[in-house]
Amino acid sequence: MDLTILYRGPLASCDYDCPYCPFAKRRDSREALRADRAALERFTAWAREQSGDRLSVLFTPWGEGLTRSWYRRALTELSRLPHIERVAIQTNLSCRTDWTAEADRDTLALWCTYHPGQTPRDRFLAKCRELAARGVRHSVGIVGLPDHLDQARELRAELPEQVYLWVNAAEGHTYTDAEAADWTALDPLFGYSRHPHRSAGLRCRDRRLGDLGGR
Repeated sequence: MDLTILYRGPLASCDYDCPYCPFAKRRDSREALRADRAALERFTAWAREQSGDRLSVLFTPWGEGLTRSWYRRALTELSRLPHIERVAIQTNLSCRTDWTAEADRDTLALWCTYHPGQTPRDRFLAKCRELAARGVRHSVGIVGLPDHLDQARELRAELPEQVYLWVNAAEGHTYTDAEAADWTALDPLFGYSRHPHRSAGLRCRDRRLGDLGGR
């Protein structure tokens, strides 16, 4: 079988303090971190054994995973398995990038989100340039808040053309047609997240994940 798997463990801590995120500056207890590490190691062991299938895995932690060594290790290990088609993670890119040297860059991908006010744009772009220099496939995203529009336009102008810029509609925000047009000019797929989607009775604004590179 060809399986696409979205994995989210107990991790809920983050090193950023975004005002629109309920997990901002949240700290996990040692017990919670141990539980998250154990859960991820169980999943990685299971994925390793599925050699008869083709797997694509996207890690979407509530918090920031790449500041934790076990996420970097899992991505590296899974990327080098022949039956893993793609392995990717959503990240704020606050971590170092040198760990990617040990991964298979034909399989690894990063889904990077820029959060204005949390890190200078120049610093974020420097991390993106490091990824490009290392041959790591990545996309860049931003939350579609009105105050972020100018930052998003500048980000698009500074990113290489081949790096896709995606926009996630802000939770609870209603967009006029004119506002939606501004964001669609940056991300042609913005319409997929403009309105919340129904999902098993839950309100969800997750956009189309495409090839797990962010597009």
